[in-house]
Amino acid sequence: MELLQELMQYVGTQWPRLLVLTGQHLKLALLAVFYGVLVGVPLGYLITRYRRLAEPVLWVANALQTVPALALIGFVMIFLGLTPATGITVLFLYTLMPIIRSTYTAIINIDPALIESATGMGMTRWQILRIVQLPLALSVALVGVRLAMVIAIGTASIMSLAGAGGLGSEIFAGIDRVQDKMILAGALPAALLAILADLGMSALERRLTPRGLRQA
Repeated sequence: MELLQELMQYVGTQWPRLLVLTGQHLKLALLAVFYGVLVGVPLGYLITRYRRLAEPVLWVANALQTVPALALIGFVMIFLGLTPATGITVLFLYTLMPIIRSTYTAIINIDPALIESATGMGMTRWQILRIVQLPLALSVALVGVRLAMVIAIGTASIMSLAGAGGLGSEIFAGIDRVQDKMILAGALPAALLAILADLGMSALERRLTPRGLRQA
């Protein structure tokens, strides 16, 4: 109870700074996922067209995700320095695996008979992608984006070590000063952001899924 009171008092005096850190945290995650979607979705579609590329592309994306965050920060920092760009790049690399895999899985699991029917109707490859494949694959592909968002928000706490700011700055400052209230003031909003992101992406997934597929 005493810790809770200290936390409330601390947040009451430091809320403007904490709000800025929360904005930085969210910005890092959103930019990383945005770039991840720009790269991962086309790449996931590409490896459905050229299946020989699927295994090496997925292997590289998986290998990037297994590299410890601190090691990846150190490597990227050599090229980009101690800047927010380093944090965004590291988070972007972590988002690639779920986005690429979910896009690939969503498209290859579409019934081939539907593609054949669309082709027989004279649709072009672009029309088939836009009218048939994307609506059917969207719900599965969004699962990867949803996972990438949660990963990015969770991992963004470490990006303060790369000079990217965010709530990790408050967490590590609390660790250095052995101040539980500071640690909680950074950790609780970070956890809340991850939960809200998951709920928001879940709602978006339902919203963008065609009504017939939701009923099915």
